[in-house]
Amino acid sequence: MKKLLALLLLTSHAMADSTGHPVTLWEVSGAQNSIFLLGSVHLLRPADYPLPSAFDSAYEQADVLIMEIDMDDIDPFATQAAFVSYGVLQDDRTLEDLMGAEHYSRAAAAAAAIDIPLEMLGKTEPWYAAMTAEIMVLNRIGFDPTLGIEMHMTAKAIGDSKPIEGFETIEEQIQFLDGMSMQAQRDMLVSTLEQGAELSELMDELIDAWHRGDIAFLENVMLSELAEHQELNKAIVVDRNKRWVEQIDTLLDDDENYLIIVGALHLVGENGVPRQLARRGTPVRQLSEPATVR
Repeated sequence: MKKLLALLLLTSHAMADSTGHPVTLWEVSGAQNSIFLLGSVHLLRPADYPLPSAFDSAYEQADVLIMEIDMDDIDPFATQAAFVSYGVLQDDRTLEDLMGAEHYSRAAAAAAAIDIPLEMLGKTEPWYAAMTAEIMVLNRIGFDPTLGIEMHMTAKAIGDSKPIEGFETIEEQIQFLDGMSMQAQRDMLVSTLEQGAELSELMDELIDAWHRGDIAFLENVMLSELAEHQELNKAIVVDRNKRWVEQIDTLLDDDENYLIIVGALHLVGENGVPRQLARRGTPVRQLSEPATVR
């Protein structure tokens, strides 16, 4: 994830491939149904399309889509209000006050190096400043949330009248970050800014690994980096995975097929959703993109 938040992103220059390869998609077999787990990248570029055909196949088989949040029921005004309520300082404190002299100095130097106007974020909490800075950098290098997997699948589902559900609300997701200690938030902002100069190259590697289902890369490079930020990792990955596994378990006795779309790093590693389900004795298999003929 080079995630400090981009972890959620994870390329493809998907053009037709003459050889089959794994994809970041798993099939979980229930008593009478199938549940597909699709690892998402929340922002993509036009060049990252077309997506693997296995994604479309899972979508076609699904009766219901479940995402981190209910994407067809988002109120943009309520969402913005929630970010302001939690992320914007309402008193006389500033970002510099919360960061402390040493951390703010590092953040300011890193922000200047990548042309991020940190002073414009002076009334935000560190987690919100980190998110905003990262999105700014990603937008500069061509990543667009309207091209992300969730938006792509939401548009298809609305057109096909397929229901969409969500595991969480926007406010709950904000609370995961806002509830972190101030030290964890400081580290998050400094790391995000200091890694910003390398983000373009990293995202090329990351998206290629995501597209080709290179789980080893996602685990050994991206997940291991996130694990160094223990509190952040626990708040946005480990704890949520545990809750989702319980929710998915209840769907295994259903008659309907589900396509569950969550950030890709939720689906890899020992704490990833597929391995947690497998340890319970649930049949889980990673799917592959079929070979094509040129």
